[in-house]
Amino acid sequence: MMADKKVAIIMGSDSDFPVVLPAVKRLKAFDIPLEVHVMSAHRTPQAAAEFSGSAAQNGFGVIIAAAGKAAHLAGVLAAHTTLPVIGIPVKSSTLDGLDALLATVQMPGGIPVATVAIDGADNAAILAAQILALSDGTLAAKLQNMKQTMAESVAQKDAAIQAKVQEL
Repeated sequence: MMADKKVAIIMGSDSDFPVVLPAVKRLKAFDIPLEVHVMSAHRTPQAAAEFSGSAAQNGFGVIIAAAGKAAHLAGVLAAHTTLPVIGIPVKSSTLDGLDALLATVQMPGGIPVATVAIDGADNAAILAAQILALSDGTLAAKLQNMKQTMAESVAQKDAAIQAKVQEL
């Protein structure tokens, strides 16, 4: 069963697609419907504003925005919607993504943007899924299964390390 709400992934440039690909894969693995678009806070501000302004009415529950350098995209989208916006600062050749991180995380009061790590698309998708899971029990169960699988993996790695230590 697919989630009721869609997630929008908006990139400032098509060159950001390799960065957002883990989010696309994670959302698909959770059976969350999604759309991926290229919009620029600076080159197509009207399109970005129109998209986010009508996102809730168009069935979206969360918007993920990926942008580098000045990275105003998440803020522009957040300014025009009441939906949660998750920013992915994209690493650039200029300042290794620190500029994008600071631009994404330093939002003015009243316009929040949840921000994940530089190039942290997988965590952005997981956070989006957690937000949608607040009203979707099936999705909440999938997230719980993911956490359990992660815990089991760590326990297996711990056991393997303990065995290596015993062999010394």
